Amino acid sequence: MTEVTPTPFCSYAEFGEAFFRAAVTQERILAAIGQIAGRPMELGPIGVGPGRVAQVTAHGDVGDPVVRSVANDEVVYTVMLPVHLDFELDLQVDKHHFHGELVVPITVHARATDDLRIVIEVIPPAARDIRMDLKADGLRASVVRKAAGVDAEVKKFVAKYVAREIGSPDVADVLEIDVMAGIDATWERMGR
Repeated sequence: MTEVTPTPFCSYAEFGEAFFRAAVTQERILAAIGQIAGRPMELGPIGVGPGRVAQVTAHGDVGDPVVRSVANDEVVYTVMLPVHLDFELDLQVDKHHFHGELVVPITVHARATDDLRIVIEVIPPAARDIRMDLKADGLRASVVRKAAGVDAEVKKFVAKYVAREIGSPDVADVLEIDVMAGIDATWERMGR
């Protein structure tokens, strides 16, 4: 006769934490945030610099995100979202071209509600937290870039764009898990 090993029991708190960590994984966060990867990004023209006479126009796209777990008592992830932008600064008399590689940090926090839902809270980036490596085509473009305040404007635009995309219905739909509905559906299937 084969001996059956009893299932070890745990506390409700241990079960809850293990359930959260199993339900909200790096792969699931990547799938949710990854929906905005590959989307085109268009900026401008917007006025920059003194008197906002210079105009910036940009074209680019969002790359594949990288997700990392944050060592924490709660389920928290940091998502690094790469963005590539090529843009032009039009000074009315001449135009300067730039190529930018940005990394947009997003914090994702799994939260529990008292009606048994898991809500994935996505905290949009602040412009000041965006890392940007901007290369100008030529020395003159580098000087003009600083004078026109291009960096700050581009970071503000990218932060707003990412916040809007994260809040889009197709992303928002996968950021909430109704645990009770899943349990009810399972019990209903068992009763048939």
